[in-house]
Amino acid sequence: MHRFKLLALAALAMAVILPTQAQGLRLVASPLIAAPGSVSGVKQADFIVAVVNSEPITNNEVRREVQRVLAQLEQQRRPQPDPRLLAGEVLESLISIKAQLQLARETGLKVEEAAIDQAEQNIAQQNQLDVAELRRRVLRDGLTVSQFRAQLSDQITLQRLRERDVESRVRATDQEVDQYLADQQGNQSLDAMQLNLAQILVAVPEAATPEQVEALRKRAERALTRARAGEDFATLVREFSDATDPANGGQLGLREASRYPALFVEATQALGVGDVAALVRSPAGFHVLKVVEKLSTASPTMAVTQSHARHILLVPSARLSESDARQKLADFKKQVVSGKADFAKLARDNSQDGSAAQGGDLGWASPGMFVPEFEGAMNRLAPGEVSDPLVSRFGVHLIQLLERRKASLSPAEQREAVRNMLREKKLDEAFRTWAQDLRGRAYVELREPPL
Repeated sequence: MHRFKLLALAALAMAVILPTQAQGLRLVASPLIAAPGSVSGVKQADFIVAVVNSEPITNNEVRREVQRVLAQLEQQRRPQPDPRLLAGEVLESLISIKAQLQLARETGLKVEEAAIDQAEQNIAQQNQLDVAELRRRVLRDGLTVSQFRAQLSDQITLQRLRERDVESRVRATDQEVDQYLADQQGNQSLDAMQLNLAQILVAVPEAATPEQVEALRKRAERALTRARAGEDFATLVREFSDATDPANGGQLGLREASRYPALFVEATQALGVGDVAALVRSPAGFHVLKVVEKLSTASPTMAVTQSHARHILLVPSARLSESDARQKLADFKKQVVSGKADFAKLARDNSQDGSAAQGGDLGWASPGMFVPEFEGAMNRLAPGEVSDPLVSRFGVHLIQLLERRKASLSPAEQREAVRNMLREKKLDEAFRTWAQDLRGRAYVELREPPL
């Protein structure tokens, strides 16, 4: 039987079995699950294996999810676990899913039909099908359309629950970003790093007495304190430094880190540009060191594919239903595609987004700047193409992609990329802890083990 990619409910909560499947809890494609009540074409008597807060989980639910996981592992050419051991892990995941869906219902989280329609359309587009053909294949593979759409609803519910209860609370701080960048710099080979340091040298004569050394140390510490307070370093060089050429502000020049004294590299390795190191003592005397430049030749500048798009946003209200908003935007698309209307003018006259005054122009955007449903639709467009109306948590959008480019990230953008990466790592841990806590608070009655 022909298999194709579609959304599968359990792919969202397989952290126990396949942790990489759960990362991000995005609507992801996975193989179609087996028909309820059948595994490899053999009919099985069904029975309840667990009850979660009065809601049952049946043996057939576990069996078909086991089959889905085994089929996915086979496609990926990964080792096949013992189905009976896998069944116990699958049951735990289904218990966790059930508890999450119950929490969503109890707290009033709902999924509108238009969002399910949008998810169904996305799956069809990803598989290069229309919705009618997608539904025919769903029926052929043993699910009713209503069962399939119920799975989509559950997935969207789980995604929104995570966004509300987990994602909104997770942040990556400036300190964590700084520490990550410092660790990366600290792990670099000295030959792969270039430094330009500025120094204030308070020289210590070879025959200096302990009293003289102490006085010179205090002099160097005064220079260090003022440098860290933000005073102009070149001015401090002229006032304090015993170096032979203070005219260049004490700068020693951009060179490979291996060509600097090891003491200097160790003192500045974890610092960023503009930072001042702790006082360094060498046979020549006391050194106050400031990082003027720091370049890595091993790590090329981060580059990403950026998209330049514009959009029209309509926000459903008592006067404009979601269905009417979709129809209105569909009409706008026909006008733009036929050349009867200008997208920018339609955006200025109709969009309810802050970009309306700019004709809906969103500027250049790097990956991750937009919500997944918007970004996914935008990424499927060719330059000049206009999307079908799509629903996001903000309303109903019509998108036109203007152009794409490869771009190097500025230092600020690189920091933001690191921040997003660290946040994703923290999200995985936060979600796992949250899900385990919710599972622990649920009343679970285990009955017969799944077969």
